[in-house]
Amino acid sequence: MEYVNLGRSGLRVSRLVLGTMNIGWTTDEQDGHRLLDRGLELGINFVDTANIYGGGHTHPGFTEEVLGRWFAQGGDRRERTVLATKCYQAMVPFGKPEPWPNDRGLSALNIRRQVDASLQRLQTDHIDLLQMHHVDRAASWAEVWEAFSVLRQQGKVTYFGSSNFAGWHIASMQEAADDLGMLGLISEQSVYSLLRRQVELEVLPAAQHYGLGVIPWSPLSGGLLGGILRKQKEGRSAGAMATRGLELHGEQIQRYENLCDELGEHPADVGLAWLLHQPAVTGPIIGPRNNAQLEASLRALEIKLDEAALKKLDEIFPGPGGAAPEAYAW
Repeated sequence: MEYVNLGRSGLRVSRLVLGTMNIGWTTDEQDGHRLLDRGLELGINFVDTANIYGGGHTHPGFTEEVLGRWFAQGGDRRERTVLATKCYQAMVPFGKPEPWPNDRGLSALNIRRQVDASLQRLQTDHIDLLQMHHVDRAASWAEVWEAFSVLRQQGKVTYFGSSNFAGWHIASMQEAADDLGMLGLISEQSVYSLLRRQVELEVLPAAQHYGLGVIPWSPLSGGLLGGILRKQKEGRSAGAMATRGLELHGEQIQRYENLCDELGEHPADVGLAWLLHQPAVTGPIIGPRNNAQLEASLRALEIKLDEAALKKLDEIFPGPGGAAPEAYAW
């Protein structure tokens, strides 16, 4: 396993991040524990979750509860894990009305309540990386950083990161941290893949400028980059969302899988490897449903894409044209 520093921090994390959204949904608790154990055996020390994960959003908090029972088994599971979770969303089942005005967002009140609840579910005394699941336009950065500084002083949270932030959000929040003499953000978790490259305009440049590690989520675009055409030929169902994606990007996906055949690599591995070649990227989040899928993901760490392969990938998935403003202005 390869390890790198998360952004400009001294925290060392694996270049593949084990995502847990499937645990409690498509993967039951027992299999989830086996998956987490196998991840540690393979050297994956970075585990990402969120307080709202669980049962396909029908049981918010359940995934953290599963992780808590896994940590409680001992064997240095907690000590060997860099634990990342998130706060922001109201802890209600998906699609249900929010029960109370202060149960969502980044007010100091909600941050404190949500972190305390996560710690209880996770059966731990601290979170290694607390990520804001979304920007809150109603809360000032001064309020958020004050709440975060209290959590750090209490020993409840060690590092802080953002998720789904625009480039200017990262810049303004980091400048506020600098004014307060704080370390600030060390990571940004963004949607990023060959098919979704908008973050290259401003999010990636901002992350590089301020020393944030970028953690891509949905690195295979919901399975579109995971060999979907191969699966269809084998008679396997693609799913409704992937089928809609093929209607929009079918020609690109066909060219992509043809290129992967030329390279002699599985499309999923090439998609992950491409992200690992991008500046500022710490490691993509993988969401395996079982140990076989987890172990197969390690191949991405071994693939070295030469300039010719990277050029062909850019031709298939051209992206926004680079960083702003050069991407769209002279």
